[in-house]
Amino acid sequence: MGLRITTLSENTAGRGLLAEWGLSFFIESDGTTILLDAGKSIVASHNADTLGIDLCRVDKIILSHGHSDHTGGLKQVLRKINKEIEIIAHPDIWAVKYRHHEGKEDRPMGIPSPRPELESLGARFNLTTEPVAITDRIMTSGEIPMTNHFEELDSGLFVREDAGSRPDELNDDLALVIKTEPGLVVILGCAHHGIINTLHHAQKLTGIKPIHAVLGGAHLLYASEERIRLTVKVLKELDVKKLGLCHCTSLPATCVLAREFSERFFFNNTGTVTELP
Repeated sequence: MGLRITTLSENTAGRGLLAEWGLSFFIESDGTTILLDAGKSIVASHNADTLGIDLCRVDKIILSHGHSDHTGGLKQVLRKINKEIEIIAHPDIWAVKYRHHEGKEDRPMGIPSPRPELESLGARFNLTTEPVAITDRIMTSGEIPMTNHFEELDSGLFVREDAGSRPDELNDDLALVIKTEPGLVVILGCAHHGIINTLHHAQKLTGIKPIHAVLGGAHLLYASEERIRLTVKVLKELDVKKLGLCHCTSLPATCVLAREFSERFFFNNTGTVTELP
């Protein structure tokens, strides 16, 4: 059964669509419709209307993590869905997240809407650290272990707690993993725990080695040239057939990936439709 992925929100956009610093995917497969993330504002909802996508068809929402550029559009999306709907995510999405820049005011990074407000619009949160099976071949990753030596967390991200502030370990970072005949399709939110760590975890989780396609944000925004080089090296070793990276991957890293992977790479901007076996 085919897999169709439509990018509803991303930093860049096709003609007639809105762009923003955010991410949202509309995923259709196995008679199930999933929304992975909701973008930062009204953009996902607006673009769904423009593309003729009825958000009432969404069966489940998955949040890749609790940052506002992936959750800020939830209110508008829930209004369009207009029914009770399960939202699968990690418990840490509700942590008080912020970004710290030396000499600048701290910037809030967490979910901008209070939980009771979202629940009043139909959200029913399923918060778990474990993988969740959506269908026989679609699942969330659950927590992603950091196992290699070159991928690291963004040092500017923090969480506020009663006892003070601490670095955000981003344990809420997850991906969507889909089994297809040619191999795994892995859809990332921001891959804060690293794109390579995420792919290795997906392989271990499913017992499937071939990786057919990877879409989404790879969080190479602040990556060193060495980290980008090693990322390219391992992606080639994994023999990924399609790379549709975007959002927090960053333009410099995206240009490197486009050069290195040639026809296997595509720019996954807002409005992109990816059809896979």
